[in-house]
Amino acid sequence: MLFWNANPILLQLGPIAIHWYGALFATGFLLGYQLMQRMYRQEGRPTEQLDKLLTYIFIGTVVGARLAHTLIYEPEFYLAHPIEILKIWEGGLASHGGGVGVLLAIWLFVRQHPENHFLWLADRLAIPTALTGCFIRLGNFMNSEILGNPTNGNWGVVFERVDNIPRHPVQLYEAACYLVIFVLLFTLAKTPKIRQPGYLLGLFLALVFSARFVLEFFKTPQAAYEAGNLITVGQWLSVPFVFAGIILMLRSRKMRSA
Repeated sequence: MLFWNANPILLQLGPIAIHWYGALFATGFLLGYQLMQRMYRQEGRPTEQLDKLLTYIFIGTVVGARLAHTLIYEPEFYLAHPIEILKIWEGGLASHGGGVGVLLAIWLFVRQHPENHFLWLADRLAIPTALTGCFIRLGNFMNSEILGNPTNGNWGVVFERVDNIPRHPVQLYEAACYLVIFVLLFTLAKTPKIRQPGYLLGLFLALVFSARFVLEFFKTPQAAYEAGNLITVGQWLSVPFVFAGIILMLRSRKMRSA
């Protein structure tokens, strides 16, 4: 059993506080950027557009994920305290909103740069996105948020900033799932047989949101109105992403066999 009471602030520089959550979030994005540069070079594509693409993706992720969290999970609090919506460094990003935000950002980027194909770009971005998701969940762990249900297992974590109850470390479960998905996507990206457009994106959506659906059973309700529900809001929102992923993979396989 682990007793956890980490300070969510990584570094304090006078009035400026650097939070673990923000630092890990930024680390995931920077590593993802380096990975995209590598993939572009390996495929003989110019990397000059990546800075602009990173800006699109960053804004899409943050705005989509933050708005989804505030409007889906804690609408009463954030509508009463709208300035709190801006405090993303304190945590509170919803993966479903982030997913929509990223896809919208890619679509907007492709409209500005039509030489890029939407599915080609989305396939490759799925790889660093899975890695970034891993870092974000580690940030949740440092913040002692997105708590798991109580457990009697030796792997339980007592989040002392919250209570004295051993809980499933679902943040670490989810981070581990995303890391495995990242490794799988990174490996498959090197296999010419599955390089039909949409396959990697479909696999990413199906695996990430299937993992999210399963792990919701180990989490405490994230929205007060979810208490007592058999299926959580997060699970309902995951279902369309899983089906979209399966459809993309089937479409890709059909194109490959044609």
